[in-house]
Amino acid sequence: MRNPLSDRILEIQPSGIRKFFDIVSEMPDAISLGVGEPDFDTPWHIREEAIYSLEKGITSYTSNAGLMELRSEIAKYTKRHLGLTYHPKDEVIVTVGGSEAIDIALRAMLNPGDEVLMPEPCYVSYLPCIKLANGVPVSIQLKEEHEFRLQKEQLLEAITDKTKILILSYPNNPTGAIMTKEDLEDIAKVVVEKDLFVISDEIYAALTYGREHTSIASLPGMKERTIIINGFSKAYAMTGWRLGYALGPKIIIEQMTKIHQFCIMAAPTTSQYAAVTALKNGDRDVEEMRKSYNERRNYLMAAMRRMKLQCFEPYGAFYIFPCIKEFGMTSEEFATKLLEKEKVAVVPGSAFGECGEGFIRISYAYSIDELKEALSRVERFIEKLRA
Repeated sequence: MRNPLSDRILEIQPSGIRKFFDIVSEMPDAISLGVGEPDFDTPWHIREEAIYSLEKGITSYTSNAGLMELRSEIAKYTKRHLGLTYHPKDEVIVTVGGSEAIDIALRAMLNPGDEVLMPEPCYVSYLPCIKLANGVPVSIQLKEEHEFRLQKEQLLEAITDKTKILILSYPNNPTGAIMTKEDLEDIAKVVVEKDLFVISDEIYAALTYGREHTSIASLPGMKERTIIINGFSKAYAMTGWRLGYALGPKIIIEQMTKIHQFCIMAAPTTSQYAAVTALKNGDRDVEEMRKSYNERRNYLMAAMRRMKLQCFEPYGAFYIFPCIKEFGMTSEEFATKLLEKEKVAVVPGSAFGECGEGFIRISYAYSIDELKEALSRVERFIEKLRA
């Protein structure tokens, strides 16, 4: 029988994150610090709106691009927080999570052989999505000494005559790094000069600490070159609702909608009604969760200093990215031994690209009590390694 599988899919490796958590799920007393999922319940008023829509029997398809009411609220939210104006009808699409938005943006924009610049460490879906869209991924290896911010010189060095798209992901998963307005201005000048496009993944935009988020789309000449990716999973604790969105030029959004139409039809109707309420009335919920995350962030940074574990201070998302190079083992070896010896799961930095080697990702989307117990185990593990 002939091989039923495509060569391209066989080249793509499974996520480097999942295997640790498959083990954790079957390990009594294990603590996971790896999953990028808020530990808060979705706020009640958001859940209540979803329940009400079901009680009214609203269970049919919405339009392909999403409820017009939701797209209008997304446009208002973006105007309020980013100062950017988008037309709800032609420049906004509602997707099944931010990941679908990334996928269909790449598929709508790439021709075979087009290069996509991918600063790493980065979200694990970028590489496979680029390959599945017939693009060529080009890694830009970010450095801890620059707090994992993309440097203008690195960008210029990576650009060729085949480069079409730059993926930006700030606040960043896995590092928690951010880019300031000044940082982005340098990048924007290069993008315009070299006639590139940007996919700006801003799923953690609402979760910054002591720093204001700036979208590269807000800079001169960039709105017409940028697709903004965002969603409800992180800011509103709505991971299981599977709802994201993209904003961008009409010419690109139209083609993204075409792909979405044939592959998905429409995002979940119940989730869309809940999301309308989230955007209208959820700012206070987001602020309360952000305050709690910041307290946990401060607690973890203090713990890193106490353990004398090198870790730059992140100002976004809900991750820290400590360096474990001093122990002379790979990040996967470190994570595996930590899980075996102390029953604490973290993510090897290598899961997010080659330059993530020598680091681990720790999520602080967990209660303080869980963090205290987990970090006491990590500290005990490190003390034994240093003994």
